[in-house]
Amino acid sequence: MPHFLAHAERRQYLEHEHLVHFRGAQIVLLRPSMSFMLVQTPDPLTLRDALPDFSKTSHIFLPINDCRNPSVAEGGSHWSLLVVSVVDTVAFHYDSLHPANRDEAIATTKKLGRLLNKDLQFLDLPDTPQQENGSDCGVFVCVQMKHLLMKKLLLAHSKEKINMSMGGKHLDASHGRKEMVRVIEGFRREGERRRSRSSSPSKTSKTTPPRVD
Repeated sequence: MPHFLAHAERRQYLEHEHLVHFRGAQIVLLRPSMSFMLVQTPDPLTLRDALPDFSKTSHIFLPINDCRNPSVAEGGSHWSLLVVSVVDTVAFHYDSLHPANRDEAIATTKKLGRLLNKDLQFLDLPDTPQQENGSDCGVFVCVQMKHLLMKKLLLAHSKEKINMSMGGKHLDASHGRKEMVRVIEGFRREGERRRSRSSSPSKTSKTTPPRVD
């Protein structure tokens, strides 16, 4: 399955299974297609109606892709993760093939900063765990996203300073792939159940209407 679909499923999973339990969290997990649209659009201000309302957002997660052809939204060969702390005006870049996506991440940070009307500081994190092959970038992004969200941001108190580094963190790509398959399979089964319910004939009521005397 293409990595961009895995990102989409992971985002939906994190929103439905985890973020829903943190009603006060103002965190946006941006879709890969929206991240790509943001970096490819000359004037990001024209996207205000297409993107989520960031006016009360504290953090934004953006999958970054190295595709440079705006006509191929699902192109590219490498993914990395950009996490923007809107409240601190800092953008953290996690690249498992550092520094492969540095230019794309910087360009996205500039576009988002203009959209937010904020001067965002870009921090490339070279201590991000590195993949051992040429195909695990999507897995690394998904695992990093879950770790940063569940182990750091959602567990911290409002006034607590968080260390956003992934340095020293061991990422098990094999386990990550299995979890992604489980998540995607879960959504597939749920989709089949919904389609089955919608296609089944509706039951008509056999109750006769009341009569008047």
